[in-house]
Amino acid sequence: MAATAISRPAAEEFAPYYGRYISLVPESQILALLKQQAEETLKLLNSRSESDGNSRYSPDKWTVKQILGHLIDSERAFAYRALRIARNDQTPIEGFEQDDWVRDGGFERRSLADLIEEFRTVRAGTLSLLLNLSEEAWTRTGTANNNRVSVRALAYIIAGHELHHRRILQEKYFSQKPAA
Repeated sequence: MAATAISRPAAEEFAPYYGRYISLVPESQILALLKQQAEETLKLLNSRSESDGNSRYSPDKWTVKQILGHLIDSERAFAYRALRIARNDQTPIEGFEQDDWVRDGGFERRSLADLIEEFRTVRAGTLSLLLNLSEEAWTRTGTANNNRVSVRALAYIIAGHELHHRRILQEKYFSQKPAA
């Protein structure tokens, strides 16, 4: 399906919670936007020192590495949902607890560079999946975390979720620190 034909999802295609992410996504060709966003996030992260990966702006907040690990895990989960729904699998998909995943993700033991590379790889996989969907697959809906969701909503959720966290990184973590 041509990227220009993938319209913004309607409100009934996702749980209200995800509207906060979808609303951040500008009017654009979603596939081109996902590619562009990854480049911008990678540029932001690649400009940071390894020590920046362990920083947090408050003791109770995630580190930069944990945020990046969360982005990676969440994108995998959202892309998996998109795959299942695109393939017309109507089996309900369970939710996940992001705080548990971050706590048990072991991101603090990894280098920032390694996590950056994993993010790049995961996004490439997401794009490969989405680029090859049929027109019909984009509008299919299924159940994830007890809510109806469409494949196109999941693409917008991935984009909005990344944008949300990139803004947090820029405003809360990196606003006072010069790049390496």
